[in-house]
Amino acid sequence: MRSARRTGRFRTFMAVVAMTGAAAVLPSQASASSEASAAEAATEVRVSSVDLDGPAISTVEVTVTNTAPQRLRSLKIAFAGPKGWAVQPAVQEVGGSLATGDEAGATFRIQVPEKRQGFFMRTFTATATYRGGDGLGTATGTRTETTGSPQENLTAAYNNVAVTDESATGPGDFDVEGNSFSAQKLAAVGLTPGAKVEALGAELTWPDVPAGTEDNVAAAGQAVKVTGKGDSLVLLGSGVTSNATGNATVHYTDGTSRTAAFGFPNWSFDPADAHGATLVKSTDGRNRPDGYGNATVQYRIFAHSVPLDPSRTPDFVVLPANSNIHIFAMATAS
Repeated sequence: MRSARRTGRFRTFMAVVAMTGAAAVLPSQASASSEASAAEAATEVRVSSVDLDGPAISTVEVTVTNTAPQRLRSLKIAFAGPKGWAVQPAVQEVGGSLATGDEAGATFRIQVPEKRQGFFMRTFTATATYRGGDGLGTATGTRTETTGSPQENLTAAYNNVAVTDESATGPGDFDVEGNSFSAQKLAAVGLTPGAKVEALGAELTWPDVPAGTEDNVAAAGQAVKVTGKGDSLVLLGSGVTSNATGNATVHYTDGTSRTAAFGFPNWSFDPADAHGATLVKSTDGRNRPDGYGNATVQYRIFAHSVPLDPSRTPDFVVLPANSNIHIFAMATAS
């Protein structure tokens, strides 16, 4: 009988929570050991999945778990979505305190806009502030949701013409000034369409397309499928200006991800090892809008890599949002 009364009171309480939008303190299904040290414990913040089938108002659940041996109190939970997405309420307070293993749940509503064509990653962040618990005073949890599909390969993402024939330089625009690599000079150093290139332990394929057509990716946050496992993802490319750097994020099939920085030197005048890159090939001169020129200057192709977790299977990589980075090919290396 006592159990039935408790169940009835709990259902009534949860109904009030649902109507008012208040945060609820819930008993944890698995308690943490009271002997765990505060240094080993960290307040957990989890964000539920988000329905991105907009336009709509989606409900998001945020759960905070006290995993430390001390009680956690004065808890506030804030939630935010992508820039410009309205959230109601922005912050919720949780009354009372949480013993070791207790959870606090808060419900938020977020305005999801109409879906756009293409691949997008949306990041949602929940931040808990509190007293006690692990003693850190704040904890954050994030969740990333995707819409659309990554490009099946790098070729599908080509958006720039970097190589032209010396007899037809017009289509080239590697550096946004109409300049490009010479197909003849690249061939002289072994970079012909479809040629194999060894770099940083990977075998890469030079773009197998005719000169004067799109043959590389000017990075703009594209998501591209990755084939194969290994210790690193090797990128073959070159830079425009001295600011051809950014972060690449590799996403694995198990839902985890890893972000690392990389960059390429400017194709003509930076040190060959700038940003940690490795020189692969150098060519004499370049093609300009008015024809071949700058014959005494070297124009170069580099390799760089980002680390992979060899125990996981890569799914796709999100390239930096920096169009100064130009990528011709990529492959995994062990």
